[in-house]
Amino acid sequence: MHLYDGHFGGMHLIWWIIWIILLAWIFFIPTDIPYQKTKKEDPLDILKKRFAEGFITKEEYEESKKILKSDN
Repeated sequence: MHLYDGHFGGMHLIWWIIWIILLAWIFFIPTDIPYQKTKKEDPLDILKKRFAEGFITKEEYEESKKILKSDN
């Protein structure tokens, strides 16, 4: 008794290809898709954003910037 007997053997191969493509698409999806993955912001970038939005003064910005640069 043959397992496939020559019938629908190609269909089995097609399903494997479909599964491989599906898994590759899931795991290698681009990271720049909005709302998919969040990019980790650098503390200096956050500080610049807060200063640009007016949440902190120039003096606070300069002081915080010195502190952040001295930690590196």
